[in-house]
Formats: sequence, structure tokens, C-alpha cells
Amino acid sequence: MKLAMIGLGRMGMNMARRLLQGAHEVVAYNRTPQKTDELTKEGALPAYTLPEVVEKLPRPRIVWIMLPAGAAVDDHLVQLKELLASGDIVIDGGNTYYKDDIRRAESLTDKEIFFLDVGVSGGIWGIQEGYCLMIGGTRSTYEKLEPLFKTLAPRDGYLYCGSSGAGHLVKMVHNGIEYGMMQAYGEGFQILEASPYAETLNFAEVAHLWNQGSVVRSWLLELAEAAFTKDHKLADIKGIVEDSGEGRWTVDQAIETGVSAPIITLSLMARFRSKAKDNFSDKLVAALRREFGGHAVVGTGKKQDRPRPDRDLR
Repeated sequence: MKLAMIGLGRMGMNMARRLLQGAHEVVAYNRTPQKTDELTKEGALPAYTLPEVVEKLPRPRIVWIMLPAGAAVDDHLVQLKELLASGDIVIDGGNTYYKDDIRRAESLTDKEIFFLDVGVSGGIWGIQEGYCLMIGGTRSTYEKLEPLFKTLAPRDGYLYCGSSGAGHLVKMVHNGIEYGMMQAYGEGFQILEASPYAETLNFAEVAHLWNQGSVVRSWLLELAEAAFTKDHKLADIKGIVEDSGEGRWTVDQAIETGVSAPIITLSLMARFRSKAKDNFSDKLVAALRREFGGHAVVGTGKKQDRPRPDRDLR
């Protein structure tokens, strides 16, 4: 299939690469042309304006947006609505609030432009392992684009979740759960770090051990092992953990629907607190975000790089 990828950041660039590897044709567009040029060298077709993006696509056109949630998406949709025609399809694969999807889908109906919201998980590892895709919109549109989802996802790694907003709702809750899981690991290792055995325990070995059949094994623990292997005490980063929005939206949804969600709520509060107090649990949460998503961390100037473990991390 042929589609345009708008937004070549950490996620969009690697998703475009995986699509190219799957023999799809990709028209590449980014606000800064350097990334467009980079992907062009790997087989993409370059476009340097939105009208050029549309000109290079056959009808019905498929445009996949990978932009930060909020105004950037609205601005691009306003422009694309004027350029696209009946039957064309727009996909928002960023971390968007699901109620914005409902509004945006409705805004495109007068021109009969179809809209899918696709929650994407996989971080910087997705190009190798595949992306988990949570998809909302009309089922018929989803079915038309299924070859793209099959290429991007691992086996059983994509799901039609329902009408507009459903995909990003499922992704929002996914990220809320992620907040709670990372917070639990961070607190657990802080308890170990404060124990009388902290100097003899190797935290990378503990993380590796817990992944051998224990009930708390997970990919996040593999990433914790990688982080501790590079820096046993995480001395190179401060325990400042940013929140990118999905945790707040999940808590808002819990309040709106009267669902008790104390763990996710407290994990969000812990991220707010991390900006005022530096502790070991927050260092690990920050390190985990760096490992799976390439998110920036605040350095301490005490970097202690060590090689990644030899074992293949999922």
C-alpha cells in the first residue's frame, strides 16, 4: 500500500522504516526537512509541503499523522481537510486524548473523509519487535488498512477496538497501567537500595532473576536489567519523571466514571512529586522511560556507562 507519514520523530520515523521494510510505499513529510531527507535515502518518497504530500498519493489517499497531541494535530487536520477529498483516510497514531478523536472524526464527515485513531505502543524497540496497535473508527476503514497494521504489528499485535476514540481510550488506559507498574518496580528497588544488603546486591542480577519464572516477570524488568547493567546505582540521572498526559487523562476518566483507581492516581502524583525531590525509585522510573521510549532524562554529570547485557532484550 502507499501512504504518507507526517511526523518523523522517535516513533514516526521507525514506523515508516518498518513499513518500507514491509514493501509499502511511504511518502515522508516532517516539519524539518532533514528527517525527510534521511528517510528518502532509505527508500521513501520525499514531500516538503502538505500539498506535495497529497499530490504524491493515489486516491483514496492514506495519511498517517504521528505528531504530539493537541494543537499540532488540529493545525494539520485543518490544512489536510482542504487538500483531501471524499474517500480519503486520515490516521492519528499519536498519544491523543480519545475525546479529541470523536470531535475530529465528526469534523471530517462533511467532506466524507474517514478518520482512524490508532494507539501505538512499542517505543524505540518497535521497529525490531513490532508495534502494539489499538484501533478506533469505522470497521470498514479498519479492514481496508489491515495490510498496514499487519506489517507494523507482531502476530496478534493489533485490535479493532470500536468506534472513533476507542483506540486511543485503550492506549490511554494502557499507559495508566504502565505508570503503576513502573512505580511499583521503582519503589521495590528503592527498598532494596535502602536495605542493609544494598552494597552486596547487584540490581541487574536481581532484575534478571525475577524474570526467570517469577510472577513479576516482564519486559519492563528486562529494561531495568539493561539500565542497571549500564549504571548500577543510576548515578547518571536525576529522579525527575515527566508525565506526557495519558496518566492524567486516565485518572480523569476514572473520576468521570466513578472507578476507584488509587494505584494509577498515586503513580501520577509520584511523578509530580519527583520534580521536587530526587530519590532512587524515581531514578528507575526515569531510566525505564529512557530504555523503552528513548525519553530524555535529566543528567547528574556522574555518567557511568556500561555495556548492555549480551542477552537479547525483547
